[in-house]
Amino acid sequence: MPEYSRSFETNSASQTQDLGRRLGKALEKGCVIALVGDLGAGKTCFVQGLARGLGVPEEVPITSPSYTLVNEYPARLTLQHADLYRLTGDADLEDIGLFDLADDQSVVVVEWADRSDFEDLKPDLFIHISAMEEMKRKIFLHPTGQPMVNLIKGFIFEF
Repeated sequence: MPEYSRSFETNSASQTQDLGRRLGKALEKGCVIALVGDLGAGKTCFVQGLARGLGVPEEVPITSPSYTLVNEYPARLTLQHADLYRLTGDADLEDIGLFDLADDQSVVVVEWADRSDFEDLKPDLFIHISAMEEMKRKIFLHPTGQPMVNLIKGFIFEF
């Protein structure tokens, strides 16, 4: 299968959230998403939109799980939002039960996925967010399997 990726530019936090929301709406079954980017790049902002697209109610705050390690949000597909920023190695992934979260009814999003050997989780989608200017972001979507490639190829995002 040829490698495929797409990139998008957003000009505000609300546009970054909207990209996440549209992706969340497009997801039809559980998957694992590896999310990487520098501190303040907009990873949690993107997940906030993804959560809304999955059907997490607006009144439920979507926060970074830096200290709780994993936040769970019931929705059309359960959102398991993990953050590896404070973890030190692969043993920690097992300790927090990260390998047990992935199933057909859950979307597992792992911020700071590059802080671990995340390949064991077999991510369906890698997302890299880069800050270009104060609010401008470049967001790269790299699907790893044909079903996700098909979804990303058909993904429409316009402002």
